Amino acid sequence: MIAGQKDFFNDLPSGWTFDRLKDVVELRNEKTSEASEEEDYLELEDIEPGTGRILGKRNTLEVISAVTIFKKGDVLFGKLRPYLEKFYEAEFNGKCTGEILAFRPFKVNSRFLLYCFASRWFIEYCNALAYGAKMPRVSWPTQLAKFNIPLPPAKEQQLITDYLDASCAIIDKASNAKCSQLLTIDSLGKAFIQQAVTRGLLHNVKLIDTGNAWMEKIPQGWQLVSLKRLAKIQGGLTLGKQYTGTLVERPYLRVGNVQDGCLELSDVSKIEIPANEAAGVELQPGDVLMTEGGDLDKLGRGYLWDGQIPGCLHQNHIFAVRCLPYKLKPSFLAYLTSAKYGRDYFEATGKKTTNLANTNTTKVGQFPIPLPPLPEQENICAYLDRKIFEINGIKTIIEKQISTLLAYRRSLIHECVTGQRRVTEADVKKVREYGC
Repeated sequence: MIAGQKDFFNDLPSGWTFDRLKDVVELRNEKTSEASEEEDYLELEDIEPGTGRILGKRNTLEVISAVTIFKKGDVLFGKLRPYLEKFYEAEFNGKCTGEILAFRPFKVNSRFLLYCFASRWFIEYCNALAYGAKMPRVSWPTQLAKFNIPLPPAKEQQLITDYLDASCAIIDKASNAKCSQLLTIDSLGKAFIQQAVTRGLLHNVKLIDTGNAWMEKIPQGWQLVSLKRLAKIQGGLTLGKQYTGTLVERPYLRVGNVQDGCLELSDVSKIEIPANEAAGVELQPGDVLMTEGGDLDKLGRGYLWDGQIPGCLHQNHIFAVRCLPYKLKPSFLAYLTSAKYGRDYFEATGKKTTNLANTNTTKVGQFPIPLPPLPEQENICAYLDRKIFEINGIKTIIEKQISTLLAYRRSLIHECVTGQRRVTEADVKKVREYGC
C-alpha cells in the first residue's frame, strides 16, 4: 500500500482486498495519427469536473499529435491536474488526448472503478503524487499502476454501483434543479437591468423616436448620444515594448483579470516602465474597464474600477473609459454594457475570427448611449444596486445548497467504495423506489 493511503481506511470489510490498479485494469496504449471528421474525440475540457459526464465531443482534424484509442466501457481518467476530477466511463468507441488515461477493466466492475476515481481518497492521493509545479500530472507506470484500491467481491461491487447510480441520479436531479433556479435568477437580474437602462424606472413612460437603428425609441427627456461625446477612451500598454532609462515597477491588468461580472486580482502582473509613460495609462477610481478582445459574449463588457490596486496600469487590450462626470455616471455605463442592449451592440459590431472576437476604439466610441438626465441616472443605478444585491444574496443561498449536495455526493461515494458504508439489496431497492 502507498505510504499514507492507509489513513483513509481502518480495517477492510470481510472479503475485501487491496489490489494494485495494474492488476485489475489494462492501460490502452494503441495510438493513431489519422485525422477524422467523426466527432468521437475527447479533450480534457470535454469532461465535466467531478461528475463523470462529458460536455461534448470533437473531431481530430486539427489535432497534430497522436491520440489514444479507447473502447466503449473503458474508464477514462485525466492525469493532468488530477484535482480537476476528470473521469468518464466511455459510452462509445473513440479517441482521446494523451493527457487522458484509458483503462480496460478486467477484474473490476467498470462503474465501481469509475466511483473509485471519483472518491476523495483517490483524488487526494493523486494530487499528492502529482509532479510538476505549473502542469502537475500523475504517471501510470511509476505511480498509478502501483496504487492500491479496495476491492469487494463482484456481487458487492454491483450492489455498490447500483446504489450509487440511483443515489447520484437523485442528487444530480436536485442539483440540476438548483442550477435551473440560478439561471432563472440570472435572467431576472438581466431583465431588471435591461428595463432600467433603456426605459427608466417609471411605468407607462412616453417614448420618442431616435432615428437610430440600435435604439429606435427612448423615454421622453432622454438623449441618444455616442459614448465618445460622454467619455474619454484610454488605451493601455503594448506588451513587449522595450523601455530604456530609469524605470519604475508598476502592477498592470491583463485581459484575464477582467472577468464576466468581476475582477480576478489574485494574479496581477508587474511591468517596468518609465514614470512618465506610466502616468498616461494609470487607472483611476471610476474608470470603466472594457475588454477589447476575447470570447464574443464578453466583448466590450464593462466593469467599474474602484482603485483596488493603487497605481495600477492596464494592457492595450483593455480600454479604460473615463466618463465626463457632469454627463455620464460610470456605474450607469457599466450596467448598460452588461444589459442585453449593450451585448447586442458589441456582438454585432465586433470583428469575429474562428475562436475569438475583438472591437476597437472607434466601435466603442460609437456605442449609442440612451442617456437620462444625471439625477435619473443616479436613481437608476441606486435601484439596480439594490436589486442586484438582493439577487446576489439569493444566488449565494442557492450556490451553498448546490455545494452541500455535491459535498454529500462525494462523501457518499467515498463511504461506499471504501467499505465505510455497507450496501445491501434493501438499500438499493429503497433508493430506487425513492427516485421513481
